Amino acid sequence: MFTETVGNSHAGHRVARRHYLLPLLIALAFAFYPNKAQAQLVGDLVVNVPFQFHAGNAKLPAGEYRIHVLDDSNPMVMEITSADGSTSALFQVRDTDVNAAPGKDELVFNKYGNRYFLAKLFQEGSDQGSQVIASNYEKTVSQEATETQEHVPARRQGQPAN
Repeated sequence: MFTETVGNSHAGHRVARRHYLLPLLIALAFAFYPNKAQAQLVGDLVVNVPFQFHAGNAKLPAGEYRIHVLDDSNPMVMEITSADGSTSALFQVRDTDVNAAPGKDELVFNKYGNRYFLAKLFQEGSDQGSQVIASNYEKTVSQEATETQEHVPARRQGQPAN
């Protein structure tokens, strides 16, 4: 029985090595296979929003804002800050595809009655954008009113205003 146990033990190591080899090969395949990259703003977007709006759980006044990814290690959290730095908010996004690469940087707002909610961000020439994850407040409001959309042009920080 002792010999059998040792024999099975060695066989078990060979099986275990095979089990480690498969995940390693899969990981290497994904490392070298060009996959769909996450949409991430390149630089900061600057936008002049002509109306009061909601971004995430925050209500923000009309004005000029700068939007950027909060932390490069997590491109799914963005920050919007007023030009004077007095107001800011964090909001979560997820990737969204666009039908055609936009010809300009822009923000899209969902409008319910007289309330605006930041909904999407697009950068010129990119086939992907960022969709803002709707807050509980937006979900509630969306059940009470018809949705329309408002497109607001934006620009990358450092570019002249149009």
